[in-house]
Amino acid sequence: MKRGFLMGGLLLGFVFSGVEAWAQTGTARGKVTDDKGQGLPEVKILIEFQGGVTRKFETKTNKKGEFTQVGLQPGVYRFTASKDGFQPAYMDDKVSLGDPTYLADIQLKPLSAAGAGGAGGGGGLAELKGMVDKAIELTKAGKYDEAEAAYKEAIAKSPSIPQLHHNLAIVYAQKKDFPAAEAEYQKAMEVDPNYTEAFLGLANLYLASNQLPKAQEMAQKAVAAHPDDAKAQFLLGYVDFNTGKQDEATEAFKKAGSLDPSNAEVHFYLGSIAVGQGKTEECIAELEKYLAASPTNQQNVATAKGLIAALKPKK
Repeated sequence: MKRGFLMGGLLLGFVFSGVEAWAQTGTARGKVTDDKGQGLPEVKILIEFQGGVTRKFETKTNKKGEFTQVGLQPGVYRFTASKDGFQPAYMDDKVSLGDPTYLADIQLKPLSAAGAGGAGGGGGLAELKGMVDKAIELTKAGKYDEAEAAYKEAIAKSPSIPQLHHNLAIVYAQKKDFPAAEAEYQKAMEVDPNYTEAFLGLANLYLASNQLPKAQEMAQKAVAAHPDDAKAQFLLGYVDFNTGKQDEATEAFKKAGSLDPSNAEVHFYLGSIAVGQGKTEECIAELEKYLAASPTNQQNVATAKGLIAALKPKK
């Protein structure tokens, strides 16, 4: 989302408008939980590109069950999570350039739960996987009507899986059917009130459709329900930033940074707020922290470099 921001009398658009979005790679952030919603550490994450070219990455979750992978070319990836004592699980999502792509939580069930649940036994799980694979391939091919039908078939078989409603909402968003996407995100929240990604997805949907008051309301609900979720705090900061609530945005971004120090974008936005408030030294300090973290958002990198060059005293 490219736009200028008028903050404290300083129009930042002079920098944003002249920067071409030529970022070459994206970043994916996700979390793996157990069936109680608790983060699982030391989960192996296999990341495979689904665009016909072999690209594989491997990483592991941290103590909170979170993982981050940088250097991803834009496109659809399959994220497979596996850990001893648990059934493996996977999800597919599209990674874009610019700001990090926040994935839906991947839930791992204990091996003892195999054969139980809405999908039925092993055969049922295999059948469901086939349905989801089909829906993913159709989404990747841009066949959104067929992908919609495939996800609806999977949901009819296993309606209590929030990820299915989440993915269907993404399909509807691609079709610009925002009311249908909104309904599916809400359904995911009904199925699992602790499914943070539904809150975040709905807030992002409201942002995309320029419904800023609703976006802010949903981001606030996400933070109220999950105050220690770094993604929720960052989203709240981003919404506040876009609605001119700079003090609230600062508080949210600082909280997000304390929960996830690896999120370099926090420093970019804190620096952007500081320059609008006339806090030159603070702005430079935050933007230098941002650049030192080797961020992947090249548009924001160029903006940060331009601001530092403009604000630093000339020798």
